[in-house]
Amino acid sequence: MILVNITQVGLLANLQLGSNKPKSFKNKNMKKIIFSAVVIIAVNTASAQTYVTGGVNLSNISIDNDGKTEENNALTSFNVGLLHQFDLSRIVDVELGLLLTGKGARAETNFTNNDFNKTKFNPLYLEVPLNALIKITDVNKNGIFFHAGPYVAMGVAGKSTTERRIGIIQSNSTSDIEFNNDNPFTNEQEGASYNKLKRFDYGLNAGLGIGGKNVMLRFNYGLGLAKINSTQNNNSLDDKNKYRVFSLNLAIGLN
Repeated sequence: MILVNITQVGLLANLQLGSNKPKSFKNKNMKKIIFSAVVIIAVNTASAQTYVTGGVNLSNISIDNDGKTEENNALTSFNVGLLHQFDLSRIVDVELGLLLTGKGARAETNFTNNDFNKTKFNPLYLEVPLNALIKITDVNKNGIFFHAGPYVAMGVAGKSTTERRIGIIQSNSTSDIEFNNDNPFTNEQEGASYNKLKRFDYGLNAGLGIGGKNVMLRFNYGLGLAKINSTQNNNSLDDKNKYRVFSLNLAIGLN
């Protein structure tokens, strides 16, 4: 079933509606995780390396039970924030981040007589990735590395825009994306509604990069594991309606 609520939140791609009780993941510690990430990065900058990072996202939302996406629905967005590497060893390291990152998707439907409907759905999240790194570097710590690990994210803002034309009438509209008022200390989705996203998201990251202590070029893939609508359940039952995000970043060392 495909649900596109243009007047309220734009594109919520292929939303399947369920109960309000998530089974496979508890959200109660996510706000603490985001706050802790800020503190850890702040107090460890002297002993390791902190990077300011920014780049482009190519975001989408899965549309079938196997987690596949529709290529034409990819949305270009951005990410910016901090990454902190603890410099545990020359080969193995741990990385903690705090990012403002855009997710979502877009949809375009073309009708006869050049009529169309175009929607962009672009929520913004504060995201905390925690990655393990395997490095292949020289004595100056320049080389390539591979990273993988989990992330948690909290929705903070976003816009949905719609452009349509029917005959000689053309219109544009913009609305704020709404998140439910979830209490992370309970198993319920408080404030769940068909036109609201879940406040919290989580998933897995994997990628690679090249560079060293001063500058890095990074590629990352974010595999969302939580269904995005606040009324949806059964995260592990299928992979429909979950975020998929490719990212390309430039990271510059602050130390």
